[in-house]
Parts: sequence; structure tokens; C-alpha cells
Amino acid sequence: MGSCSKVGNNSYDYSFKILLIGDSGVGKSSILLSFISNSVHDLSPTIGVDFKIKLVNICGKRLKLTLWDTAGQERFGTLISSYYRGAHGIILVYDVTRRETFTNLSNTWAKEVELYSTNKDCVKVLVGNKVDKESERAVSQEEGRALAEEHKCSFFECSAKTRENVVQCFRELMLKILEKPNLLENGSVLVKQKFLQQKKVYQSPRGGGGCCAQ
Repeated sequence: MGSCSKVGNNSYDYSFKILLIGDSGVGKSSILLSFISNSVHDLSPTIGVDFKIKLVNICGKRLKLTLWDTAGQERFGTLISSYYRGAHGIILVYDVTRRETFTNLSNTWAKEVELYSTNKDCVKVLVGNKVDKESERAVSQEEGRALAEEHKCSFFECSAKTRENVVQCFRELMLKILEKPNLLENGSVLVKQKFLQQKKVYQSPRGGGGCCAQ
């Protein structure tokens, strides 16, 4: 385990950046909290960008996940590219009871991913949340699966409230990332160390100091 790095008292083999995107109110923060803490509380809307860190053991590897949650309604302007830069996995979330949130994933969010994602092998998972409200369903499972196939990503329906399929969604994402050699190399600790050593040698082609780039 010579490639391990330290995070407090914890070591890890790979560090991955995961984004949750979708309209405001679809339950991104609730899904994230359900995965992080095994519980869900009533949450106030996310303002701007928030992120959480979780260490996970899977397939004999220890992963450090930096999970980024964004307010769906605000457009961040120049921050958008920084938000997407270097993402290894993206979870696209819609609310199965609100059809416009499903339409917006196709019309807005998926196009944004194509435009700003810098890792071409970035793994995507489409998630229809709030299946606990089955009687209010406005988007069929078949429609969700068809959109996922169109964008070549895995598909899950889940409930942050009951925790149905929440862990499975993140597990699928991690397994898919671990199958991608380019993402493993990009997320490995040794690569990060080499990059830091070479940082002084190479000058940024853009210059200037962007924020949110880590």
C-alpha cells in the first residue's frame, strides 16, 4: 500500500470528485446526506456549492470521495467550469413527481456536462428520486431508463426518504469509475504527488487565479 496518502488518521488509494446535479428541490442534498450519515433530515435549500467527504472501502480499495452538491436554480457563471473540472463521476438527479425536473436534465444539465466535463471517461448515473411518492409519479420508469440509455449512463430510481437504492446508486458509480483506467490514473495519489512536484515547472496557460478549482 505504498501509494496510500493520509487523511487525518485514514489512508486511501484513490481520491475521486463526485458531483450531484439537477434542479433545485429534487433531493440532491437529501440523497447525499442519506449516503453520508445513514439518515435524512429536513434540509434547507443549498446556497451556492457545498461538499462533503466520505471514505469508502470497495473492491479492496479505500476511496476518498469528495461529493459536491449544488443549488440547482442558481447559475454560477464562471464558477460552472470550475465545478465540473476534474469530476470523475456525476449523478444527475430528477424528481419522479415533477416532470419539468426530468425535462431539464435532458435540455439543460446533460448539455452542461458535455460542455464542461474535462474527464472524457467521466461516469454518469441518472437517478429518479422520491419513488416513495408513487401516487404522485409524473415520470415513468421506462422514460427514465430510456434517457439513461440515450446518455450512456446507469439508471436508478431511489428514495432519499426511505433510503431505497441510495447506497446502490453510489456503489454502482464507484464500481464504474474503478473500471476506467484513465480515471484511476487521474485519481491516484501518486499522480497527485507528481503533479504537485511539477507544478512549479509548468505555468498555467490561463494565468489568473480562478476559485473553486480544487
